[in-house]
Amino acid sequence: MVHVTKKDDCLTFEIQGWHKLWAFENQITVRQDQITKAYQDETEIKFWQGFRCPGTEIPGLITAGTYYQNGKNFWDVCDKSKSIIVELQNHTFKKLFIEVPNTLETLALIQEFHYQT
Repeated sequence: MVHVTKKDDCLTFEIQGWHKLWAFENQITVRQDQITKAYQDETEIKFWQGFRCPGTEIPGLITAGTYYQNGKNFWDVCDKSKSIIVELQNHTFKKLFIEVPNTLETLALIQEFHYQT
């Protein structure tokens, strides 16, 4: 699970609990100008995430860590119905596939943050 917070011109995606160990990440910081869009689409959360490096995958239970498929992507997903996708530009990661506590609130926070002037 990932908790998203806003501070100044950055969003922090903080990985929670044991997921830090499975994902090999504590947090990911993204500037406002690096976000291209955020959305929910369960069809993009597929069986094969790409080549894992480093990460954890237990099919049907958890996918966490860094995966390479059409670029470098970060995953932290157990329940795809509670997951969102954040597309980035000029960042280490191309996409973040993350499970969040409340998809609608998190998407609203990211959209509001992205379109701030």
